[in-house]
Amino acid sequence: MIPSILPTYSRAPLTFVKGEGSWLTTDDGRRLLDLGAGIAVNALGHAHPALVDVLTQQANAVWHVSNLYNIPAQQTLADLLAEHTFADTSFFTNSGTEACELAVKMARKYWYEKGQEDRTTILTFSGSFHGRSSAGIAAAGSEKMVKGFGPLLPGFKHLEFGDHDALRAAIAEPDVAAVMVEPVQGEGGIRPLPDACLKGLRDLCDETGTLMILDEVQCGMGRTGKLFAHEWAGITPDIMMVAKGIGGGFPLGAVLATEEAASGMTVGTHGSTYGGNPLACAVGAKVVELIADADFLAEVNRKAALLRQGLEGLVASHPSVFEAVRGSGLMLGLKCVVPCGDFVAAGFANDVITVPAADNVVRLLPALNLSDDDIAEALTRLDNAAAELGGVQ
Repeated sequence: MIPSILPTYSRAPLTFVKGEGSWLTTDDGRRLLDLGAGIAVNALGHAHPALVDVLTQQANAVWHVSNLYNIPAQQTLADLLAEHTFADTSFFTNSGTEACELAVKMARKYWYEKGQEDRTTILTFSGSFHGRSSAGIAAAGSEKMVKGFGPLLPGFKHLEFGDHDALRAAIAEPDVAAVMVEPVQGEGGIRPLPDACLKGLRDLCDETGTLMILDEVQCGMGRTGKLFAHEWAGITPDIMMVAKGIGGGFPLGAVLATEEAASGMTVGTHGSTYGGNPLACAVGAKVVELIADADFLAEVNRKAALLRQGLEGLVASHPSVFEAVRGSGLMLGLKCVVPCGDFVAAGFANDVITVPAADNVVRLLPALNLSDDDIAEALTRLDNAAAELGGVQ
């Protein structure tokens, strides 16, 4: 029988019917502790009252009018982002994949308008993930992403993650328009780019006039304990891709940019039917308001330290299951000895949700407002899952 849903996912046998905070309930009554948050999407957990309220209010007013008209909620969100980030301007999309497409267009159009139309190459790094569009898969370049989908969009050069000599040589080439990098690789296995490297990359971009594009789709919106991960390094990008957590569960993405970097994007150069719709932007504005609060971010850092301490103990107790803890803030990974998929499955059996990644890493991307009791319960369930895989010492 031909499936009515395209079979591009290997789905776990779980059907959720209700979510509240960090917990999900299945159709057969099981309650699972969610440490995946929809892959870093539900930054404020499930059914956050403030988000439900603002969505309901907007739904009772206007759902969609198109970008042919002024959208007050969109302006509110853009103003908030300008207030709290480096950005002068924003364009709203429905996803991180769409944000990648615009970021690529923006960088190339910038150089075209400067009279340097040959400056089109964008440097990217092994292990990266920038979505599954034509630009996104070409930017990542891995066999898993591109096999069978050629011919690929040209204009990307792939460098090994951490190869500073290769980066210095490549960025000096006259056709380079931009460098695109995740401050913390998510799909690539929770690999943070050290602050010193991010600073060095910013310096290289300044020396060569190259635009810096940061992909903070997964690591942004408070996930590392600051509103955006690059803030830890004390630098700012020229263009930044945002999605996932900014909508708190509602589909929303954005490209943020300086006035200079965005200067080529004039009337008619880009558009989106649903991007920046009233529903998404009303929710997004409330998410930014809540997460950008200094006290909220301080709590993210406190809870991250508490969770990481417990995970370090877990690794020490189960050396045949785990190798190390990785990551920053509440974007953490367990580098596994056993196949990471086995641990994810053991987690499901113990009513705790985790997410697999590359490099045999299990991702922990919980709601940023999970409670201390949730953390304690998470550690217990993770410990039980590890014990079932033979990790008891």
